[in-house]
Amino acid sequence: MNSELIDQLGSQLGANGLPYAIPIHPNLVHLTLGLFIIGIAFDIAGALFPLEKQILKFLSLTVVRSNFFDVGWYNVLASAVITFFTVAAGFYEIMLASPLTDIKSAWGLQAMETMLWHGVGGVLLLFLIVGMTIWRGFQRFVWRNDVARQVQWSYLASGMAILFLMFVHGTLGAHLAGEFGVHNTAVGLLQYGENPNAFLK
Repeated sequence: MNSELIDQLGSQLGANGLPYAIPIHPNLVHLTLGLFIIGIAFDIAGALFPLEKQILKFLSLTVVRSNFFDVGWYNVLASAVITFFTVAAGFYEIMLASPLTDIKSAWGLQAMETMLWHGVGGVLLLFLIVGMTIWRGFQRFVWRNDVARQVQWSYLASGMAILFLMFVHGTLGAHLAGEFGVHNTAVGLLQYGENPNAFLK
């Protein structure tokens, strides 16, 4: 790619370094996180249903145990589907990234190291979420379809471990935006010598 083409592409990008006003990847990330967290949380609620039953009865809440597992299954399934788009958008946007290079993150990493770990982590999480969805599907439709507690304790423990990995991974993403200015509109405007507050009005 020659320098003229690079300059031409650069002139088409906005202050956030992208050809559109709002980055797509961070928004899809919140869908991935939210759906997966809700899925695991409702499966935990379903697994602990015998302990909750009296509380729900006291609160006059008519709840069927299988409903918790329905919510858990459909949210984990939706998380797996949306994560393909989350990772794809992340790789597209990271290819357009121009991070600040003269600083280190709070974890002592430079921009390229942070982007590398964030990219590898995104692919790893995609495989883990898809694996969890397949595991969850086998529990729902094959292994435990006639058992009151539809999920295994090992599945729930794995889900909690993945939530921790998501926290670490998300922190790397926050470093990219907050510390290295990757696709951060305010940082981009400051680099161009413009006032971000005036731009937003």
